Amino acid sequence: MEVTREIVFPESPTEVWEALTDPEELEEWFANDVELDARPGGDGVFRWADGEERHATVLVAEPGERLLLDWDDQGEVEFTLEEIDEGTRLLVRESTPEFATALELRAQAFTNAYA
Repeated sequence: MEVTREIVFPESPTEVWEALTDPEELEEWFANDVELDARPGGDGVFRWADGEERHATVLVAEPGERLLLDWDDQGEVEFTLEEIDEGTRLLVRESTPEFATALELRAQAFTNAYA
């Protein structure tokens, strides 16, 4: 299954990039505990209060432009940022067999937190 979402934020691509890659900011909207080395080949661990834990490897990290993570459950998530007059357009594309509904809900949380 694939979830695609486009969101426009009134912030700069640099600010949106920080929200996607800084562990403290990710803990504000995505997971309860985050470890992320946002460099190609870097590892990510995302933990939630319900005991769920997901691991990822950073495949692509182009600051302010593109982040691609490979989940250990065979899914991927790609964030593409584009500077526009209104701020930043963020395109999120995630393919994953098990977590699509949860990801859609977390995408909504991100929208609510940063829009």
